Amino acid sequence: CESGVTNTVDPLAGSYFIENLTNELEVRAQGYLDQIDDLGGAVQAVEKGFYQREIQAAAYRWQKEVESGARKIVGVNKFVKKDSDPGHGLLQVDENAAIAQIDRLHKAKASRNSDDVRQSLTRLKEAADGDVALMPRILECVENLCTLGEIADIFRDSWGEYQETVIF
Repeated sequence: CESGVTNTVDPLAGSYFIENLTNELEVRAQGYLDQIDDLGGAVQAVEKGFYQREIQAAAYRWQKEVESGARKIVGVNKFVKKDSDPGHGLLQVDENAAIAQIDRLHKAKASRNSDDVRQSLTRLKEAADGDVALMPRILECVENLCTLGEIADIFRDSWGEYQETVIF
């Protein structure tokens, strides 16, 4: 770069502004860590809905700032083309593609060895219920053409599904 800025490890070292931002970030991060500790740790924070509340509050503040214009986002609330189609760029799923994928799934299931599938899923279930490394069992399932849904069903059966705590 012509300015020589790339010839130094930290071109902004000593900048009052950058140092101030760094200090502020450190203080705020420590504040969050202290809040989590006060709740009894990370697990308790999850169970009490702390993280979810913080994420919800941040998302709400962000959206309010965007909608009020306090936060500028080019193409969303600043320098927006008047004639742009709001639906432009949205994913349109081709129904024929879905049908073709389901057909491929049925063919794959018909061509695999059912005994190998059943045995590898059983071994995965035993590992999920016990204290055995899962990755070798997952790889065995994949090699025997078990579907992602079949593998996920094993984990759901063994461990259940996460139910988020909605706290307002």
